[in-house]
Amino acid sequence: MPLQNRVTPFGEVIVSPARGTVMGNRGCLHDQGETVLRPYQVTRWIICKIHSNNRVKQPMPPGEYTSLFFLDEATALAAGHRPCYECNRPKYHAFREHWEAANPTRILADQGLGDHRLDAQLHRERITDAYFLRDCRKSTYLEQLDALPDGAFVTLGVELAPHLVLGSHVLPWSAEGYGPPIPRPTGLAVVLTPASTVRALAHGYATDLHPSAFNPAVQPA
Repeated sequence: MPLQNRVTPFGEVIVSPARGTVMGNRGCLHDQGETVLRPYQVTRWIICKIHSNNRVKQPMPPGEYTSLFFLDEATALAAGHRPCYECNRPKYHAFREHWEAANPTRILADQGLGDHRLDAQLHRERITDAYFLRDCRKSTYLEQLDALPDGAFVTLGVELAPHLVLGSHVLPWSAEGYGPPIPRPTGLAVVLTPASTVRALAHGYATDLHPSAFNPAVQPA
């Protein structure tokens, strides 16, 4: 039976049989069983490799961590995560380099695992503040669609469905993969990816995408 450990671009933890291509965590979210109780435990939200040093991990060890799974890195970035220093070091260094260059007023002073300022800034941008964790909501902002870089996520349509920005098109997201692309609309859109991460993408950070984003069967003629 699928666990509640798949994550949407909104940062919501849902139940889905789709495994995804990357994993991560934000602390221990579940009880002594496999019931998720909270949206996060710590502000260090990371993106990890599914297979790290050939280690096989339990998805929900009691009292330790909750393994979260994402369709791809772009989905995890939209949810507010960033690459892990321990298991995803090349991606971490690339992200940090572009993030610092694109956000000069928020230059980090510490190194390595002590990225408290980076995590604190992302936390301010990804989720609203509330007394009770259950009352926290996804933070969003408005931006012109034609100004957004590849890899950013926006919501479109009456259902405010998440879409990936890619070239001259946007691709509808699902836990299983991306749907057929549609021409990128014009005008304002609600952006899900944190603003400082969007600036890092615009600066040149190359996020990994699910293979369905490049499936010729769904690409425009």
